[in-house]
Amino acid sequence: MDTMLLDNLDLTEAEFRQISDIVYAHCGINLHDGKKELVRARLAKLLRLRNFRKFSDYLEYVENDKTGTEFSDLIDSLSTNLTSFFRENQHFEFLVENILPRLIKNKTMANRKKIRCWSAGCSSGEEPYSIAITLLENIIDINKWDVKILATDISTRSLETAKKGLYSQSRIDPVPPAQRNKYLTVEKNKGQKVYEIRQSLRDMITFRYLNLMQDWPIKGPLDFIFCRNVMIYFDKPTQEKLVNRYWDILDNGGILFTGHSESLTGITHKFKYVRPTIYMKP
Repeated sequence: MDTMLLDNLDLTEAEFRQISDIVYAHCGINLHDGKKELVRARLAKLLRLRNFRKFSDYLEYVENDKTGTEFSDLIDSLSTNLTSFFRENQHFEFLVENILPRLIKNKTMANRKKIRCWSAGCSSGEEPYSIAITLLENIIDINKWDVKILATDISTRSLETAKKGLYSQSRIDPVPPAQRNKYLTVEKNKGQKVYEIRQSLRDMITFRYLNLMQDWPIKGPLDFIFCRNVMIYFDKPTQEKLVNRYWDILDNGGILFTGHSESLTGITHKFKYVRPTIYMKP
């Protein structure tokens, strides 16, 4: 098939609206007009792989696939999975300096040494692994604690990468050398040097597929939630619904971390503003 032909495929307004409506109904992602070229470029790659010449034919194929696999691939292609270890490091500093000392003190006094947190929109795994490293480094007697991190995403492709826990040199550069030696091992994968996450980190994390717009198999209460650079894809009503569901599942004193370009301004909620992108349930 002519690759140039596919790269120059025209995505009609009607086709773009159809895709936008399907994606919004499924997972709340708001593909506004400014996303049309991104949608065209990313789906053109799927059309090339599936040997389709028109977006309308591909959409019919997606809707007729009863397994749901093709729809999952469509969502994977449209969701942006940009992440890194210790991204927006001020959140991890706040975790170490403000949250963990309070949690450790209060839970020790109550003889309830249990910590629960959620990486909502974990992408390829760097965020929950960064959380796990932070907890292991800063809870002295962590072997006496019951610590669990739930890591979820709507992208099955990203989750597979996260579960494998294999990263290139460039991906693990943000990890300090001492922690790199402690929590990663050097392996060979197809002749290339890669870094593999050690079992001590894996044991703390449960990776699961989850559509944030659907039911959550999470009881709570949670001590903190990382939901960063996820809500930027949602409109205000969807953001408000999501934020208030986070409120319900957080423990008193629980913290919600959002992305650097995200704010709760303009939506109704009960969180207390702590500092930019950090909110507390009083």
